[in-house]
Amino acid sequence: MTNLSYVNGASAQPLIGMTIGAQFDATCAAYPDTLAMISRHQNIRWTYAQLKDRVDAFGAGLLALGLEPGDRVGVWAPNCAEWAITQFATAKAGLILVNINPAYRLSEAEYAINKVGCRALVIAVRHKTSEYLTMVRQLREVGKLPTVEAVITIGDDPHRGCQSFPHIENTAKRADRARLAEIGPTLQFDDPINIQFTSGTTGFPKGATLSHHNILNNGFFVAEAIRLKAGDRLCIPVPLYHCFGMVMGNLGCVSHGATMVYSGEAFDPLAVLQAVAEEKCVALYGVPTMFIAILAHPDFAKFDLTSLRTGIMAGSPCPIEVMKQVIDKMHMPEVTIAYGMTETSPVSFQSSCDDSLERRVSTVGGVQPHLEVKVVDELGRIVPRGQPGELCTRGYSVMLGYWQDPERTAEAIDSAGWMHTGDLATIDADSCGNIVGRIKDMVIRGGENIYPREIEEFLYRHPAIQDVQVIGIPDPKFGEELCAWIVLQPGAALEHEAVREFCRGQIAHYKIPRHIKFVDAFPTTVTGKVQKFVMRDAMITELGLVADETA
Repeated sequence: MTNLSYVNGASAQPLIGMTIGAQFDATCAAYPDTLAMISRHQNIRWTYAQLKDRVDAFGAGLLALGLEPGDRVGVWAPNCAEWAITQFATAKAGLILVNINPAYRLSEAEYAINKVGCRALVIAVRHKTSEYLTMVRQLREVGKLPTVEAVITIGDDPHRGCQSFPHIENTAKRADRARLAEIGPTLQFDDPINIQFTSGTTGFPKGATLSHHNILNNGFFVAEAIRLKAGDRLCIPVPLYHCFGMVMGNLGCVSHGATMVYSGEAFDPLAVLQAVAEEKCVALYGVPTMFIAILAHPDFAKFDLTSLRTGIMAGSPCPIEVMKQVIDKMHMPEVTIAYGMTETSPVSFQSSCDDSLERRVSTVGGVQPHLEVKVVDELGRIVPRGQPGELCTRGYSVMLGYWQDPERTAEAIDSAGWMHTGDLATIDADSCGNIVGRIKDMVIRGGENIYPREIEEFLYRHPAIQDVQVIGIPDPKFGEELCAWIVLQPGAALEHEAVREFCRGQIAHYKIPRHIKFVDAFPTTVTGKVQKFVMRDAMITELGLVADETA
């Protein structure tokens, strides 16, 4: 074994050489009577045969609208059966699914939809404080969604200027179904099939474009690592708009004939406890924030969780003490840690069910099958094992690129095909990885990746704000919280709450700074570069915070 920080995932298990639609049909044929989906808040329990009927009807209905392979279809909704139907129907029709974050507000949704030119939108009417239909109407009425030709609302109720989801399912004619069947064999597994937006350091989200091959294989191998089997039930409380839900969750299940269990539209610890106990789930996914909330629920001890065996904790650094409690109190001796990023479909490293507790709480596991990983210094040279450097990934999982953004694609993926993650990592003598920091100026709040530059760009719009710097500081619930340091214009006055009110309804709630500090200047180097680490340390001291030890 070399002493250099390079590892590759040798595997006797070959990659899947099929499209998502072909894999979906194969699984439905192999397990027609197995439960494919349980959506508890919708009272839905569908077998694979029943799910296939719904997927084919909706896919044919999309074609009946005049959509063509390669067209983009946005989905803007919380977790529900219709989300999954749309996922598989678009894949079978060769349409590119565009994931729109349910927390997005007007400006964010407008940018995402127009960046990729969605021809159709599948939307929930509303969820919590998000009025999706109202927002879409506001944007369309002033001509800000020029490419959108059809709006499909989830639910039975008719809405002006829209078509209902059941209506689309019921309008497909025999010719449309025949065309859906004809399209399948013409699709290639390297075709783009999914666009997921990831925040950018320039303030504008980037559309990571993923292929059938990218996400089908990643979902499959992630589920292999937790030993998921046909008929096993996997509780998926993580959002479907994210890779964790739609790839590791939905595609992990569909590639194995397992059951997708949705505990609710959004995460609720009680609903998860009820779903696991009543549905006898074998596996559970979540970010550390979710597991913390589940363990802390006052009724936790009332639920029988002994059906659990495994699952995945990922999305942000995992506190070691939380991992121990999950293993001991939630009966998850084979829970694994996973690390990745949207641009790599997402998982690059994952611990094994057989790994010791020490390894599972101190590393992010070994490299995934068929992938290569290296750690490099500032000059791009591979560093010795144990030495930190930038983590780079190469292999089937690396995205096709950022949608219509060759410049930023070239910045992320080099000429040799390596995806530069921007994360600082080490690889130890046992070939396990560990994330030790971030080159990119990124905050991870409860599993959500937030680039401070995006928030700063927005706050610069406020007439009273002269300069602003946003940082992440430790938080016991979310791992990190946003803190904004603000320099006001000369003579201007501004209250903390006024800053938050300026953000409400314009940017997602999780991007609104919880902590605000008005200052005269920022700490800088002699060359004038802002020292965010000094600001972070000052806030930790001022607020009496403690950063959790994590893997």
